[in-house]
Amino acid sequence: MSRLLNTANTRLRRDVSFCRRLRSVAERTISSSLRRQAEERDGHVGVLGKRLQDTAETLIIGGGCVGVSLAYHLAKAGQKDVVLLEKSELTAGSTWHAAGLTTYYHPGINLKKIHYHSIKLYEQLEAETGQAVGFHQPGSVRIASTPARVDEMKYQMTRTHWHPTPQFLIGPKKVHELFPLLNMDKVLAGLYTPGDGHIDPYSLTMALAAGARMYGAQIYSSAPVTGLSPTLDGRWDVQTPHGTIQANRIVNATGFWARELGQMIGFEHPTIPVHHQYVVTATVPEVKALKKELPVIRDLEGSYYLRQERDGLLFGPYEREEKMVLQDSWVRDGVPPGFGKELFESDLDRIMDHVEMAMEMVPVLKHADIINIVSGPITYTPDLLPMIGPHQGVRNYWTAIGFGYGVIHAGGVGKFLSDWIMSGEPPYDLIECDPNRYGKWTTVPFLCAKARESYGFNNVVGYPKEERFAGRPTSRVSALYDLLKDKCSMGFHAGWEQPHYFYKPGDDVGYRPSFTRTNWFGPVGRECKLVMEKVGVIDLSPFGKFIVKGKDSHKLLDRLFANTMPKVGLTNISHMLTPRGRVYAEVTITQLAPGEFMLITGSGSELHDLRWIEREAADGSYEVDITNITDSIGVLGVAGPNSRKVLQKLTSEDLSDAAFKFLHCKSIQLAGVHLRAIRISYTGELGWELYVDMPKMAEVYQAIMEAGQEEGIDNFGTYAMASLRLEKGFRGWGAEMNCDTNPLEAGLDYFIKLNKPADFIGKKALHEIKAQGLVRKLAYLTLDTDNIDPEGNETIWHEGKVVGNTTSGAYSYSTQQSLAFGYLPIQLATVGQKVEVELLGRKYPATVVQEPLVLTEPTRTRLQKKAKSRP
Repeated sequence: MSRLLNTANTRLRRDVSFCRRLRSVAERTISSSLRRQAEERDGHVGVLGKRLQDTAETLIIGGGCVGVSLAYHLAKAGQKDVVLLEKSELTAGSTWHAAGLTTYYHPGINLKKIHYHSIKLYEQLEAETGQAVGFHQPGSVRIASTPARVDEMKYQMTRTHWHPTPQFLIGPKKVHELFPLLNMDKVLAGLYTPGDGHIDPYSLTMALAAGARMYGAQIYSSAPVTGLSPTLDGRWDVQTPHGTIQANRIVNATGFWARELGQMIGFEHPTIPVHHQYVVTATVPEVKALKKELPVIRDLEGSYYLRQERDGLLFGPYEREEKMVLQDSWVRDGVPPGFGKELFESDLDRIMDHVEMAMEMVPVLKHADIINIVSGPITYTPDLLPMIGPHQGVRNYWTAIGFGYGVIHAGGVGKFLSDWIMSGEPPYDLIECDPNRYGKWTTVPFLCAKARESYGFNNVVGYPKEERFAGRPTSRVSALYDLLKDKCSMGFHAGWEQPHYFYKPGDDVGYRPSFTRTNWFGPVGRECKLVMEKVGVIDLSPFGKFIVKGKDSHKLLDRLFANTMPKVGLTNISHMLTPRGRVYAEVTITQLAPGEFMLITGSGSELHDLRWIEREAADGSYEVDITNITDSIGVLGVAGPNSRKVLQKLTSEDLSDAAFKFLHCKSIQLAGVHLRAIRISYTGELGWELYVDMPKMAEVYQAIMEAGQEEGIDNFGTYAMASLRLEKGFRGWGAEMNCDTNPLEAGLDYFIKLNKPADFIGKKALHEIKAQGLVRKLAYLTLDTDNIDPEGNETIWHEGKVVGNTTSGAYSYSTQQSLAFGYLPIQLATVGQKVEVELLGRKYPATVVQEPLVLTEPTRTRLQKKAKSRP
């Protein structure tokens, strides 16, 4: 401790020295032959050295590890005319000073694939390019020192077994064996990933650049972009001091300059630089005496990582919200001209809490001398996930920005985007990183609040149904927010506040995260009973809502969707597919008037779906008008056996079965307010969705609640809706279906019209899939559990082997058991098949059953009528 503090006074002088030394060491890692090649091709820094290419198929802006990785992957995949522009030097920005950690671990489903592809690339890159990358793979151990951390590790192991990455939950003895310098007093367990480690970011980037050039990409240094101009045919004129390049598409990979580049074309990308510090020690005798390199450790309670650096240690903390520093001036005023390979002033006092915890966990730190404290900018988004893919609102503009962990993401993201660009669709689902998850509601104050929260959340316990509250609410609240906010637990959905469940007197209120059933379990059961037996009202305003109309509207939608288009006044459920026949989106479509359609999609896929629709409309030159009405229209769901009786009190419109059939839409007057009503319900019970101008929504809601007092009306939330939809066997987009699944294996055959005349996107692929036969199928499972229920993405076992994964799960209050959907090999997806579902480290018996467990109201009504008609 004292030696650490004594060295703090000299940190500023040493930081400058270390900055220069890092650059010097990194530059020396380039072989003389590669340096000569670079000079011959690109000239020295500050001089372009050759004539700027006039055109590009893909033009990448930004020469950090992510941008260069994309250039490498596109060129290797065979794309011609790949160009990368770097404003100063390759690695300038966040890449050059990064700690370089690499890990297979990620709690996300498919971000695991990004990490996996990165590491597999880095393992062979030196052999491919001849450029050393400084890749170390001593493994890593995440330390659990509380029971909640142990449960979290079991929770994550449950979601890892069906992925290819080797990962192990180990006990204290094995943890100490792997990292003998630990103080084991508080260590309860560890999550061990053998292939993890660290890499030199500078060398990695130079190797990727060498590979990109080797496959034909052009990389121009000292070539800042000064202007971006879209052309009428969807291409871009990219201005630089050396001339203009016309590109078929551009990719913003500019790191903490991303906002400034986006502002050139009217976007305010929600990215912000964070001051991240790490400490490098001098030689530690105990480290030097070891016979093999220590694994990287992550002390989750101490909120830091620690790895071996030569014969010393490198230690990097994630500070608490109140202490961490945002470079918010760069958001307001832009990045200072000339900033590239500079560092911030370090602040050891700010991280001393973490230093003390690290010294307790790794006692040799107490006697270690600090050589340097590195404090540099890394880029954060509000949720800490990057923004990867094409952007809605403008053609052929892609982003690869917002990387808090650019080194481990670079290889996998380069391949992901390259595959997408080359094939026209994402290789797998990664909607959590879609740049279109943000909208105009993402203000700078929200960005700053969430970035602070996310930085501090790096190592908090990751619970199911996690909620984070900083920066909320945004401006995106429905007209019911003020009426409901004190009565319920609100969830956050694409900027919206939406009730998860409601409180009653005597309930344990508030957010109580847990890996098992918690305070919401009873209230959700109460709401399910309400909808099944009486009548409930739910705020569905976060649905994405579009109007598509015009001369070619029917033609466009017939091309986009696999279902036939509904007639005027009717509604159906339709799916947009990718060229490979994957499910890109599920949309409810209503034809309001001849050639005028209302499209309804989920809250999390609003701009994701709108971009796909707009792209097809532009590429096909369809004469249509597409309007996003999401924020201006509120939606009320009214469901339950008494729903008709309640609504009938407020309208002269006949709501009987004969007059207002299932999946029909009408414009009606309800409580004196004009609105559109669709007879549909995502709970599967008798119900309506009411689409009303947002300013009138509260008036309609209050009239319904008052009218329904005799019928026992009350509110319900999204948790109850999820349980009810699962009981009815309803698939959910993003769970049972997404870009990882085709509609045939998902059991969506009813909605897929392979015989319709229109050549819809994915039609040819589906014919091929059908001819080849399915290899897996979505199965409906009941589970024999105790105080825990499936959430989705858990591993499914059979006879000791991993055979599949769940997609969603919940407790069925109607049948008093746990339910889940899951994908199984076709031979195991038969009714009666016994399997096991892993939950929190334990395998629970599960059985494939006939779906659904609870019939929908329209089905029940139809069966009752049929029974009555029999003699």
